[in-house]
Amino acid sequence: MPVYRLDKDEIAFPPPELAEEDGLLAVGGDLSVDRLLLAYCNGIFPWYNPGEDILWWSPRKRFIIRPSKIHISKSMKKYFRQHEISIMVNRDFKDTMHRCRVMRESTVGTWISDEMEEAYFELCKKGFAVSLEAYVDGELAGGLYGVMAGLCFFGESMFSVQKNGSKIALISLAQVLENASFEMIDCQFHTDHLESMGGEYVEWQEYKEMLIRGIKYEPI
Repeated sequence: MPVYRLDKDEIAFPPPELAEEDGLLAVGGDLSVDRLLLAYCNGIFPWYNPGEDILWWSPRKRFIIRPSKIHISKSMKKYFRQHEISIMVNRDFKDTMHRCRVMRESTVGTWISDEMEEAYFELCKKGFAVSLEAYVDGELAGGLYGVMAGLCFFGESMFSVQKNGSKIALISLAQVLENASFEMIDCQFHTDHLESMGGEYVEWQEYKEMLIRGIKYEPI
């Protein structure tokens, strides 16, 4: 089945259930605030190589972390006890997102382009994208950013400037979200690192139900 091509003049997506086996749903469109919000609220997200057409994905199985089930290893619990840990929300969203980009560019490559940075900063200004930065003994250790809609958080990327920096940021995020009764942190894809911290696969129907409860929306 050919992949659906989006019209730049129409903010719409095909039903996520029509995604290819690998999760690819559509191509094209733009990264406007309205389109990005419609996408995330329906379990769709952009992921593509800089300079190429925008690709929109909605994998059948989703990898999530339930905030109440974040796994904190014995060594990390000890680390938290031995250091003064603090966090800031939206300390500098642009800086945090750019740090995520630079860290990935120097290792495995990145999808975070100038276009993406501009689009997600617009989401941040509207209150729908958030960064969290973690500090250890007063020094920046790491951070992350993602999209927030209702009681669902859609994680995008993390960075570290100290050992365990991104772990501290993710644990801190989960604790904040648990206190606010969030449904999930949507990790989108599996990594061994996220699995070690409590990540798990859920089937599409369960994921969709979590979206509906968390965002209280009418799905596409």
